[in-house]
Amino acid sequence: MKTKTIRGATPPFSYPVKVGHISGNAVTVKLEASERELEGLAKLWQVEAIRSLKAELQVNRWKKDGVRIKGDVRAEITQACVVTLDPVDSVINEHFEQIFVPEGSKLARVVTGEAAEMVVDPDGPDLPETFEGDAIDVGDAVAEFAALAIDPYPRKKGVEFADHIEGDGTGTNERPNPFAVLKDWKKD
Repeated sequence: MKTKTIRGATPPFSYPVKVGHISGNAVTVKLEASERELEGLAKLWQVEAIRSLKAELQVNRWKKDGVRIKGDVRAEITQACVVTLDPVDSVINEHFEQIFVPEGSKLARVVTGEAAEMVVDPDGPDLPETFEGDAIDVGDAVAEFAALAIDPYPRKKGVEFADHIEGDGTGTNERPNPFAVLKDWKKD
């Protein structure tokens, strides 16, 4: 679950947290994107505008060297309607939970059975994300979960696609027969 950012570049919404400063007791972190960050995210997500992005998170240690982040993200965005291209306002309100472990950690490995089959429960928890260095970018994780909740096909209220049947240019709206091309076919 990585956003398209240039390696080494800072994502539009960034809030690094030093892993060494995280305790076993959950700490509440409240984040809110600035105007500049909202503009950068709108460009990254390819939406018309983002009016707000806020998150309230609980950050704590997970097992020995992992970090658990869970909380809620809320965003107000404007997208173009897929039918009329008019602006469509929508609200994202998502609860998420993500676990981060250092690269090379045993906790990040996928356990397989004897037949080397990996069984994934679609309703189960996600696999832990890995991080490198001594910090986790919590803001980037919030932005990723908000981006996943964006409606890929927004429509203005009451707007539908009209039924459309391709015509042959004669003005009749009958459906073309897919076997019509075979009527002149002769077997030699």
